[in-house]
Formats: sequence, structure tokens, C-alpha cells
Amino acid sequence: MYNIAIYVYLFAVKVAALFSSKPAKMVKGHREVFDMLRKQIDRNAQYIWFHAASLGEFEQGRPLIERIRKEYPQYKILQTFFSPSGYEVRKNYEGADIVCYLPFDTPGNVKKFIELARPCMAFFIKYEFWQNYLNALQVKGIPVYSVSSIFRPNQIFFRWYGKDYRKVLKTFAHLFVQNEASKQLLATIGVEDVTVVGDTRFDRVLDIHAAAKQLPLVEKFKGDSLTFVAGSSWGPDEDIFIKYFNEHPEIKLVIAPHVVSDSHLKEIMSKLNRSCIRYTQATEAEVSKADCLIVDCYGLLSSIYRYGEISYVGGGFGVGIHNVLEAAVYGIPVIFGPNNKKFREAQHLLEQKGGFEINGYEDFKQLMDKFLSDKAYLQQAGKAAGDYVMNNAGALNKIMNAVRL
Repeated sequence: MYNIAIYVYLFAVKVAALFSSKPAKMVKGHREVFDMLRKQIDRNAQYIWFHAASLGEFEQGRPLIERIRKEYPQYKILQTFFSPSGYEVRKNYEGADIVCYLPFDTPGNVKKFIELARPCMAFFIKYEFWQNYLNALQVKGIPVYSVSSIFRPNQIFFRWYGKDYRKVLKTFAHLFVQNEASKQLLATIGVEDVTVVGDTRFDRVLDIHAAAKQLPLVEKFKGDSLTFVAGSSWGPDEDIFIKYFNEHPEIKLVIAPHVVSDSHLKEIMSKLNRSCIRYTQATEAEVSKADCLIVDCYGLLSSIYRYGEISYVGGGFGVGIHNVLEAAVYGIPVIFGPNNKKFREAQHLLEQKGGFEINGYEDFKQLMDKFLSDKAYLQQAGKAAGDYVMNNAGALNKIMNAVRL
């Protein structure tokens, strides 16, 4: 049944590739994998294989990759992705020796891939449970670890019709899960090689924090002003915080929109009644005179949060909020829209009173007025956000202490 489902999925992707660029990239990338491995694999080296479905999962595995790279340089790293949204962004990632797609989980692909890659160990990140790959690795005696995985009662493993598929969980040498609930669920189906370590994303944002760039233009722009940093914002987010900003000259605003396009940048500027400047067009002499700095390039947001006293993370009025931890790690409160229920970090920040949900302008105005008028309240909220990150870090050390390299 599983193999039939895989072949049906493969057929569907190939059909979709005729009409859409994303599945077309996937099909092309999968086709090229075996030639890539033949050319790039060093037959005299030992490879540790990391697999992530997409970019978010890669970021969870990245701290582990970089720790192994630093402490065990005798190993080479093979990084695979299933989705173009991960591969296309990280195909030139310098922390891995080879970056490629993972071919579909058909028996033929599995046999060919493992024979070419010859990993000595594998780490599958979060929700990756490819039955044929895992079975083949177990047969060959290659240990596989599940990292930052999380389990819920509605997953197939815990349903009556998932009895056969749940056997795949016993192919792992060990599962490093995010919470106690996951461990307890796994115990109900006889999976015992489980340790609760938390989420490696907390270690990742601490690494980002430690490596944050000094940005003289942003520093010059900020001066001594209280600065509000809005990251990964969309139109509905901008309608709310720009309206407030226009009426409050005592604060400065940095906007790093999710979409950096001329049309979106013009839309943002049309909403502003105060002076603004684009980051790529700013000079130190000009930037200090502006009230709003629009970051019209990528790669700076995680460093820019350090210059804010209050942060806003966009997406909560659309598909879902973006990364709240990148802001919280700097010890500043994080505001976001209502579509946050599926994001554990946002829910926990709300509980800790370091995160704040708004449903519209009036909510936002009331919260901001409180922050601006009560400095102790602002500081307490920021401390709660920062403490949440610090108190949940440490998964990486727990994994490294448990895995035999």
C-alpha cells in the first residue's frame, strides 16, 4: 500500500510539473541526483547524511551539522532536501560537502541512492519518515536519528489504520523529540528509544544572535530613538503598524517586508506620512534624518531585530506568522496577528507574556500605548521573551552527548 501511494504521488508531481515551475524544479532536480553523487562523492570519505524536507526543517538541523563539522572534521556532510523551497535556497550551503535533492522513496531509487552515498550515519529532521529509505538503512546497519520530531494523536502512527506504517518508527536508532507529550504518545505504540531534548531552533537562533552583524546604517538611523522593527510584513500587517507610526513621531520604524518588490515597496511608501528611506539607497548622512527605514534586500532581518525595543512579526493576517524566535532572542516583546495557533513558539510566548496577539488596529494601538507609557511593562515583556528562548535552548548538547560519533 505504501509503495502504491508513493508511485501515485510521483505521478501527480510529474503531471503538476507540466503546469507549475515548483514541481518542475523538483522533477528536474530528482533526475540529476544520481549523476551528481557519482561525480561528487569521495569514495574514501565517511559521510553523515542529513535530510530535511524544506528550509524550516533544515534550520532545525543546521546547529547539529555545524557542531559536527567543527568537532568531527573527519566526516563529510551530505545534505538532502525534498522540496525546492529548501534546495533552491541552500544549494550552495558551505556547511555541507554535497547538497542535493532526495529522490522519491521508491525501492529502486532507495537502492541506488544508498549505494552511491554510502552514509555511515543519518539524521532525519522533524517529520521525515520515508519507509523504504529507513528500512534499507536499518538492513545495512546504518544508524538513523530523528531530530526535533514532534508527534500528535491525529498522526497516522496512532490511528487504527496506521498499524503497519508505525513500524517505521522502530527503524530509528533513537528519536530526539521536542516534548514530553510526544514521548508519551510513542510509548503507547511501543516505541521506547526516545529522549525529550526540546527544539534545536532555540540553539539556532542563539547562534544567529551571536553572529549578528553590526549594521552602521541601522545604528545611525536609530540614534537615541525608541525603534519599532517589523519583520516579514505583508500588506495587512503594514496597514496596522504604519497607521500608528504616522501618528507617533516619538518612535522610529524599520520595515523588512516579506516580499521585496518595487510594487510592494511603493505600496508601503504610499502609506507613510513621515519621511522614509530605502536601505540600499541610504547614506549615513541621510539615514539619520529619516523616520522610517525600509529594508529593501534580504539577509539582514535577523541582525536588525537587535536595534529594536519592540518587534512585530508578519504573516498573522494571512498564511501564518513567520519566525518569532529571531526577534525574541534579543529580549524584546513580539507582536503578531491572529493566525498563530499552529505555531508552538508563538503560543508559548503568549503564555510567558513575551508575545502579544492583535486582531486589528485597536488592539495594536492599546498595546503600543501601554508599551510607550509604561517602560517597566515594556522591559518586563522583553525579558519574558528573551528568557523563553534561553530557557528552552540546549537540545543540541543533549543530542551530541547521546549520539556516538
